[in-house]
Amino acid sequence: MYLLAVVLVPTNWNEVFQTFSSGCKNGLEIGISEERKLNKSQKQGGNKMLDIKIIRNNPEIIRKDLEKRKDEAKLEILEETIALDQEWVKAKKEIDDLRKDRNAVSLKISETKKKGGDATKLLKEAADIPKKIAEKEERVKELEQKVHDNLYALPNILHESVPYGASGDDNVTVKTWGKKPVFNFPLKSHADLIVDLDVADLERAAKISGARFWFLKNQGALLDLALQRYAVDFMMKKGYHLVLPPYMIQRKPYEGVTSMGDFSEMLYKIEGEDEYLIATSEHPLTSMWMDEVLEEKDLPIKMIGISPCFRKEAGAHGKDMKGIFRGHQFHKIEQIIICKPEDSWKYHEEMLKNAAELFESMGFHFRQVNICTGDIGIVAAKKYDLEVWMPVQDAFREVVSCSNCTEYQSRRLNIKYRTSEGNKFVHTLNSTVVATSRAMVGIIENFQTKEGTIKIPKVLQPYMNGATEIKK
Repeated sequence: MYLLAVVLVPTNWNEVFQTFSSGCKNGLEIGISEERKLNKSQKQGGNKMLDIKIIRNNPEIIRKDLEKRKDEAKLEILEETIALDQEWVKAKKEIDDLRKDRNAVSLKISETKKKGGDATKLLKEAADIPKKIAEKEERVKELEQKVHDNLYALPNILHESVPYGASGDDNVTVKTWGKKPVFNFPLKSHADLIVDLDVADLERAAKISGARFWFLKNQGALLDLALQRYAVDFMMKKGYHLVLPPYMIQRKPYEGVTSMGDFSEMLYKIEGEDEYLIATSEHPLTSMWMDEVLEEKDLPIKMIGISPCFRKEAGAHGKDMKGIFRGHQFHKIEQIIICKPEDSWKYHEEMLKNAAELFESMGFHFRQVNICTGDIGIVAAKKYDLEVWMPVQDAFREVVSCSNCTEYQSRRLNIKYRTSEGNKFVHTLNSTVVATSRAMVGIIENFQTKEGTIKIPKVLQPYMNGATEIKK
């Protein structure tokens, strides 16, 4: 049997119950999570796990959500899944009919022999049936695998507060911090300043590693470490536990945290090994709980991960080729929460607040945006970004991504928690605390001086051996 794990957001619970009540009577299993306790802006119905019969009987629910995402490819997967499931249902019935035929023929053979009749024709008919059943069963297995793969490719169901839009241009600004800096001298790009100040070497990195790599050195290396240490101390004071993850994980856990069909082009695979370099510490820190039943008293689990991140940056050809804003390897501090379903929206806001406080403490002008249906990824039910103003680029650029993945990852990874009512799936959330290279670009662009130096944010100075400026 194959299952589709989704989180629905019905506007009328009675209507949904009536829609599926007949399906329940026919064996449709609906597991209802404990009702979420959301704030008024996020009030919604309960979560439900629906098997393939939700696509079989009510495909419009999934179809409408995919239409909001403007994802034609996923709609095609849905339609293909509907057709495959119809064939599966037909094949299963044919197998059942063949088994009935086999039993009937066996009975006829027995009766014919008892009467002393010739059962040759019946014996030949009986001999052919197992072959036909085997062929049908093989096709059923193929169909089940195809449907399984398709269901893994379908995205999470969006939260009702996700704004409708076609692209990142339609993301909605929620809040803005600080004031846009004003300069009375010509600005230099961070790509030029890191060379002038001798804090990075991209040419020699390209010589030995290729494009989108860099050496950080001198005060550039110290600044990267300062951002890491400050972020770790900042989050540990808030009660998050530091975890250093393995930098490689296998395919099975990776399929649990994301869709390999959509994300695999971003990953570096170790040749000849079932290992992938991690794209973020979110992936090992979430999948570390795979196939476990957690105790309710131990929730929430709040972690921060620190790691290098390795990404091919497929699809980013020609973007941010100069400097260190976008690279194949960078350091990032990530926050992860594993919690009960009714608490996840509260923690989604908490994680965003953590990241915003950190960037505010460094003196940035930045904004929070609610990511729209056409720009959100496959895993998140809702996602916020924080974008820092980059004066040289004359644009806000993403520095933080904060997602509530609801039950999407926990169902794929089989992470549950024990309750008196039975085991339930947890919710998983993740958010950037700081990606050091992007924060460094923000510092260099926003805090450069007329003399060509960089003012170091006060909160980072203790981690920079007391230095107040980066200068050659």
